[in-house]
Amino acid sequence: MLHQADDNELVSLFKQHKDREKAFTTIVKRYQEKIYWQIRRMVIRHEDADDVMQHVFIKAWNGLDNFREDAKLYTWLYRIAVNETLTYLEQQKKRTSISLEDVGEQLENKLTSEKGFDEKQVMWKLQKAIQQLPEKQRVVFNLRYFEEMPYEQMSEVLETSVGALKASYHHAVKKIEDYILRSEEHTSELQSRVDISYAVFCLKK
Repeated sequence: MLHQADDNELVSLFKQHKDREKAFTTIVKRYQEKIYWQIRRMVIRHEDADDVMQHVFIKAWNGLDNFREDAKLYTWLYRIAVNETLTYLEQQKKRTSISLEDVGEQLENKLTSEKGFDEKQVMWKLQKAIQQLPEKQRVVFNLRYFEEMPYEQMSEVLETSVGALKASYHHAVKKIEDYILRSEEHTSELQSRVDISYAVFCLKK
């Protein structure tokens, strides 16, 4: 069964044009959820994430024949997803002619309009804080914090040194911590303050 095949076997089947579409469908099913959430955390809206993800897998289909099998498929797919997401955000900025400072505010507005948004919940506070980060720093934070991706793998995905990634994550955590603690100053409910303090603690782990 194809779903039991490893990535290298699926790539080989794709390149040999043997069960090409089935092999690619298996790859999509294997990675689409992780790819989707990586994109969604950057662009916020489901519809936007869905559009970007379609572009990711179209690029993957077009490029898979040239994929080096000594590389890791998921690293290659993550790199495509990161690049496509950043391209999408850059296009959005040009289309709306907004400044870099307004990007965070625009994304925050998208976030607060999401169904189920509750500003009192600590995870929403965390998400609002993340949207204030520069785009590439947001990518680094999301991969490390949510995906728990090792720095060595992140280095392959983002083609950046491990040292630079660690520094970027450290700066991102500091900015998020400051944002969350500022929001805590206006929070009177004890449980909410405890939750915020715990979130700040988790950032530093």
